[in-house]
Amino acid sequence: MASIILFNKPYGILSQFSGEDPTTTLSEFIDAPGFYPAGRLDKDSEGLLLLTDCGQLQHQISHPNYDKQKTYWAQVEGTVDENALQQLRRGVALKDGTTKPAEACCIQAPQVAPRIPPIRERKHIPTSWIALKISEGKNRQVRRMTAAVGFPTLRLIRVAVGDWQLEGLAPGDWIKHTLSDEEIKSLKLSSEPRIPHRYRGSAPKPRHRKSPASSRKARGSSKSPS
Repeated sequence: MASIILFNKPYGILSQFSGEDPTTTLSEFIDAPGFYPAGRLDKDSEGLLLLTDCGQLQHQISHPNYDKQKTYWAQVEGTVDENALQQLRRGVALKDGTTKPAEACCIQAPQVAPRIPPIRERKHIPTSWIALKISEGKNRQVRRMTAAVGFPTLRLIRVAVGDWQLEGLAPGDWIKHTLSDEEIKSLKLSSEPRIPHRYRGSAPKPRHRKSPASSRKARGSSKSPS
């Protein structure tokens, strides 16, 4: 059966298992051989990163042709106005093309764990939060979109990918969910997981993280996504 891991990626962690500094990679948090990231989340972004042992599912989540909707909370510099929201909803002209219309609205500051290190705020400039839903995967898209409408992003948290949600996961925590037959059918996957061709014979070797990661790994039991 195909399975998926939901991981709350902290700030400063790469969306990969290997790197010059292992403490900044997924291997510092996740010990699950056979699982690979489905898409990516920038090092300076936080929140929901999905990993799977199914190549078909990995392709569906990461490939832009499937238009998998992603939801972000962005803390931006300045007080966002309706004009900026309308621009985001219409689509923003970037150097690599105009973005598709996004869902955008202002939200109250969410109850989230403090970022480590904290964001750099300018003393006399307020910050505000917006929720953005996009279905594209341009490089650093949300940050470029908010900057283009006059409100640079200071903190970015991805809270949902499709129906999978971050809710209930503290930074650094993860859970594993085995897809039901109904989910496999709805996603149009075969019942047999397969490893992407580019990974065959070169599986990453996640390191065992010492305490307190043992408590995080203990949460890697099967659980339906929120």
